[in-house]
Amino acid sequence: MARSRNQPVLTIIGLLLTLGVALLPLGTWGKQYSGLGKLLGGELLWWIAVVVLLLYVALVERRPFSSIGFRRLDWRDILIALGTAVVSVVGIGLIYGLLFPALHLHMNKAAFQGIVQTPFWYRFLLVTRAAVAEELLFRGYPIPRLEQLSRSRLFAALVSWAAFTYAHLSYWGAGQLLIAGWGGLLLTAVFLWRRNLWVNMIVHWLTDAAGFLLA
Repeated sequence: MARSRNQPVLTIIGLLLTLGVALLPLGTWGKQYSGLGKLLGGELLWWIAVVVLLLYVALVERRPFSSIGFRRLDWRDILIALGTAVVSVVGIGLIYGLLFPALHLHMNKAAFQGIVQTPFWYRFLLVTRAAVAEELLFRGYPIPRLEQLSRSRLFAALVSWAAFTYAHLSYWGAGQLLIAGWGGLLLTAVFLWRRNLWVNMIVHWLTDAAGFLLA
């Protein structure tokens, strides 16, 4: 009973550990203060945030990891993940090819080149970290917990989508909000549908890999 009464407080703390932390300049801080350099240093705090969240769910909330979307994959989940990744990549191509020219927007080529010119091993790590950390911090934990607090699936989805989209502003610039918004919309929708974080991670990884590993 005491745990049930404390659950809203624990959930609010958890939301601060996820959405609140994910909106901080973790990459910048890691590069400046970790002593690991610009590449590994930029990833360190993200992975620490992932570990802290998993420990929080298991040891403080005392809830199973299935409560944040870690469920067994079946063949339908894999097919849905692959299909969603294709839709995501095609949509991004159309945004760059049609919407950007129509709205007189431009891709942040400096930011893109800054990534694709790094070693392949780092880009692989970056894509993997983004798929794991961002899906956990922006969707796996926040959506189910916000649903429980607000009793509104729409509210939970909108908050998650808005936070994910806004998080890409500082590095990529305003034009990239269309790309992040499109990707976030698909990832939010597929999470609400399948409730399986592995599906989201596969979609996210394949989408980013198409841009940063094949470049």
